[in-house]
Amino acid sequence: MQKLGLIRRFTAALAATTAVAVVFAGQAAADPAEVDWNTAARQLRAAAAGNPAAEQAVDRLIASGQVATAGQVALPAQPFQVPAQSDIGRGDGPGVYGSGIALGYDGFRFGFFGGPGTISPNQNGAKLEVMWINLSNGRSGTEVLSEHNDVPVDTTIRTRPLDIGGGMIVTAVYGTLWHRSPAPVSDANPDGFRYQRGTISIPSFGVIYN
Repeated sequence: MQKLGLIRRFTAALAATTAVAVVFAGQAAADPAEVDWNTAARQLRAAAAGNPAAEQAVDRLIASGQVATAGQVALPAQPFQVPAQSDIGRGDGPGVYGSGIALGYDGFRFGFFGGPGTISPNQNGAKLEVMWINLSNGRSGTEVLSEHNDVPVDTTIRTRPLDIGGGMIVTAVYGTLWHRSPAPVSDANPDGFRYQRGTISIPSFGVIYN
């Protein structure tokens, strides 16, 4: 039920974000039965070799057991099938946090949606990353999610445009991200905002199509 609620919140917010982040629609979609989730996770782990932070993130994902229960999400926006878990969750303590997403904003990008409040325009001291591998052409890489517009309709933080090629892409989002929520002005909140930094414990994981 938590996953369903997350997708519903994403779908509702997506209508408002189209002016800022045009949703990417994959050109091809394989039958969900064609995705071997455990194999996909192992391939992503192999691609992470030599990157300690990515290795540890994918190891936590595999150890969580959530990969085996991933389900296909038949939405044009292509949110990742496994949402992230973090120490702050939706703002009320550890739990479901948000989801990675494939976007077509000025070219193909990876993004992240979710968390409490809104995404802070200042990400100093935080670093959100995406690890990906294209199973169709063998390309892989790690990118920082850093692009965000400080306007109410922008509910995602995104990578730069990427040339990853077409095909099936296995990917995971991990790291840390600052959020902010309105709060009464005080010594603790001089600018009228409360800030929370989420640390992802289990990455958002998914298979998307370009």
